[in-house]
Amino acid sequence: MTNYEKLINTLKEVFMLDKAELDFGIYRIMNQKRKDIEQFLEVDLVPQVQKVLGESLSIDKQAIQKKLDETVKQALFLGVDPDSLPKVQQLKVRLGEAADLVGLENEVFSLLANFFKRYFDNGDFISMRRYKKDVYSIPYEGEEVKLHWANADQYYIKTSEYFKNYRFKLNNGKSVVFELIEASTEQNNNKTQGDKERRFALYTENPCEQVGDEFKIYFTYEPTDKKEKQSDLLAEVFDTVKTEIPNDFLDLLSLRPTEKEKQRTLLQRHLLDYTARNTFDYFIHKDLEGFLTRELDFYIKNEVLFIDDLNTRDEQEFLKQLSKIKAIKKIGEKIIAFLAQLENFQKKLWLKKKMVVECNYCITLDRVPIDLYPEIVINKEQIDEWVNLFAIDEIKETTKHKEEVKQEKLDFVFTEPQATYNSKVGFSLPLTINFLKQNPFLVLDTAFYSESFKWKLIGSVENFDDKCDGLLIKSENFQALNLLQKRYEGQVKCTYIDPPYNTGGDGFAYKDNFQSSSWISLMIDRINFGKSLLNDKGLFFCSLDDRENANLRLLCDCVFLKSNFLTSFARRTKSGGGSASDHFAVEHDYLYVYANNKNTLGKLYIGHDPEYIKRYSLEDSIGRYFWDTMERGSTKTTPYIITAPDGQLLKGKWFRSEDTFLKDLETGDVKFLKKDNSEWSVQFKQRLPEGKKWRTLLYEAEYKSSQLDLEELGIYVTDLYPKPIFLNKKIVEVSLTKNTILLDYFAGSGTSAHAVIESNRDLPNSKFKYINIEMGEYFVTALLPRIKKAIYSKDWKEGKPISREGISHCFKYMRLESYEDTLNNLEIKRSDTQQQVLDMNPSFKEGYMLNYMLDVETQGSLLNLEWFENPFNCYLNVTRNNELQPSKVDLVETFNYLIGLVVEHYAVPKEGYVVVTGKNLCGESILVVWRDCTQHNSASLNEFLSKSKYNPLDNEFDRIYVNGDNNVENLKIGDERWKVVLIEEEFKTRMFEN
Repeated sequence: MTNYEKLINTLKEVFMLDKAELDFGIYRIMNQKRKDIEQFLEVDLVPQVQKVLGESLSIDKQAIQKKLDETVKQALFLGVDPDSLPKVQQLKVRLGEAADLVGLENEVFSLLANFFKRYFDNGDFISMRRYKKDVYSIPYEGEEVKLHWANADQYYIKTSEYFKNYRFKLNNGKSVVFELIEASTEQNNNKTQGDKERRFALYTENPCEQVGDEFKIYFTYEPTDKKEKQSDLLAEVFDTVKTEIPNDFLDLLSLRPTEKEKQRTLLQRHLLDYTARNTFDYFIHKDLEGFLTRELDFYIKNEVLFIDDLNTRDEQEFLKQLSKIKAIKKIGEKIIAFLAQLENFQKKLWLKKKMVVECNYCITLDRVPIDLYPEIVINKEQIDEWVNLFAIDEIKETTKHKEEVKQEKLDFVFTEPQATYNSKVGFSLPLTINFLKQNPFLVLDTAFYSESFKWKLIGSVENFDDKCDGLLIKSENFQALNLLQKRYEGQVKCTYIDPPYNTGGDGFAYKDNFQSSSWISLMIDRINFGKSLLNDKGLFFCSLDDRENANLRLLCDCVFLKSNFLTSFARRTKSGGGSASDHFAVEHDYLYVYANNKNTLGKLYIGHDPEYIKRYSLEDSIGRYFWDTMERGSTKTTPYIITAPDGQLLKGKWFRSEDTFLKDLETGDVKFLKKDNSEWSVQFKQRLPEGKKWRTLLYEAEYKSSQLDLEELGIYVTDLYPKPIFLNKKIVEVSLTKNTILLDYFAGSGTSAHAVIESNRDLPNSKFKYINIEMGEYFVTALLPRIKKAIYSKDWKEGKPISREGISHCFKYMRLESYEDTLNNLEIKRSDTQQQVLDMNPSFKEGYMLNYMLDVETQGSLLNLEWFENPFNCYLNVTRNNELQPSKVDLVETFNYLIGLVVEHYAVPKEGYVVVTGKNLCGESILVVWRDCTQHNSASLNEFLSKSKYNPLDNEFDRIYVNGDNNVENLKIGDERWKVVLIEEEFKTRMFEN
């Protein structure tokens, strides 16, 4: 293999052209641009290398030839045979060397191949700057302590979708799909423990099948004994599947050999790639062009240009060296530009604010207008969920409210016999409006209702965001935090996270064993995003064990500053230790606490134990107290100096005096009591302290991790190890104040949200709120039902409510488009006109190819402006149940978050319109008017605004957003901004701002 071939093979791997069959994600995009990339690598690159070298060599050759000619001329003049002169012989040798363009090309190709291969590793560029053999250089700017890790300049991008999309095409155009079945993938709180690790294995119940033009092979990814090797399991997959392959897919058995495996088939190759893809972590570089450009300069100076070896006395030799360096730098920079375009494109997609592809609301019936009850009592899906979650089929209806119902004339609902109705909805209980009124804490979920019902319901709530108690987001946490920035910046009082502990079995088996580096890369960007949401008095809590606690401390010192570290708790988790250590019985993990700004914090208290509070049995206008003796009290409090009636100074001791009362400014009431005829005592009011400090040794039984909280609710999910709700309630208690928010972006089963609900139940006036973010499928199977159950009743046993003491509540839950969804919805389009322009201007074509191609040719699919013609009917293909399904995009809700709108009111005043009003965090009043432009043109819009008394020229709203072309009257405000703004323009700007 020539050096040129080595370079091309290296670059094909870097550009992912060695994965031609893959038909998903970024591979699909690269395969669509394959011809353009191959044209650059195989056709355009070599002539450019030759041109750069040829220019320098031509000068070199001309100079040598001139000197040779002069020497020959002198020899002939002297009558000497020129070929006999040593100088002539030397010049001819040098002339031959100067003409050896091929040799110099090969050296350049070899150096370039070595450079790009050095930094690329299975899909990522690793920052491993080699100063010299076995010595690396890291960026350092004089910090006292420097936290550096191999992936410090990269985004960690692995998400659960990596498990769901693996598709490749055969030569006949048919597709093979690897699909994951019932995968309890280890994300966020999932931690494999003990002697098991996850492995891919064949789904034995239905290993494979042909579905149309696709051949599907089904896998599981479950905890398996560590002794069982993944390679053995893949061998079993191959042995089973190879006998079931249909005729149209027999190309799967064609050979794709390697040096070690001469008989490897196409199927075996993809089985290996599939498992590797899902057991490695993946990254996007934050500045690949800057990084590789710096590294190329460093590489040239340290490994190509050896100062000591430069022959400065021989000008031609010196020029030859410089020409080689010039070629490496010029060609290397072009390849870097091309690579950076690809990496920056992926970065753009990763940082793009993701669309809301589902938005629903859960509201207790006491908050639902009674005129919506008729639609509720006949909704079978809703009733089925209430039976499954709340066992409402065991409730007996009373006669209460019957007169009330009659007066409201709502019995028109039952227009058919009750038996017919029961048969129709498949539910034997006579569900009536009376029943709904008797069960005010049943949780209604708008997912079971029509769009019109949903808009009616949420439109009935004034000051909506203020009344909404919680937000649940099914999304990769980076994407969710990114979308929340404008809406919740500085609004969160407490963040609590329980991230992966990096046990080695929880999704961090990164290549080259950069396990801690992967973990830090995952954590730092998310903690940074979360910090921006904390207010000035905010607190950050993080649970962790010994594996990464040192890195967490350094990381948080960087993000929050070392001066804002408050404490670390040691939490006893088990008795007698476990398998975590061969040497000690490890019984604890940690809870770290940082302040966003320690200087603004007041005292942090937790509540007193009930038995302690009982001592303070009396109460006055100031609060609870009991009478304590001065002598006993003075040993626990500051000594008090009291003037007795006879003028004596007494300091907490027995004394003789008249029976009287005194008032002390510090302690409150003090009284003198006559014990007998000779002795007197003084007593004062011992006030109930404001609170007590939370001790950092958490050894009580309540702090132990247990699945008991979930099991009592009847929720059973494999491999979830939630923190105890008691611990989360203490965090709520010490950190939240009225109307403040707790954020958890590794939410798992939703323990933190559950704790907030329980705290609100205990303290009805607190109005604590929560935001929970979780991407695992147990968002649906555990988190969502858990929150609904926590609202409905405070006491559960074996999945049944013991009481039905609920709490009035409303929360919103959303699903966001994923990074992989963004990739899978991309379409590349180059018009005929664009192609003609490129063909006519080769120099412009190269610049376009290297720098702009992907951005220009995909912009229409990143934000489809046609959506804004009818914003209520646009769709994206989103991964659900392991397959892409069309899902309606909620442009209204997405835009609310993009502009940071605190929603006050939703309204659907007429068909084809949605109106949202509220304020942004700067306090500006906002009006957003959405319309179906296919129903309502500009004239219709102006008529609507006039009838609705929305006047763009008055002072009611500071900003008005409208979609679609319009001629709404406008004016400039403040810093030359227009008051009326086109939604699609603002949408595009906000979606891609960082």
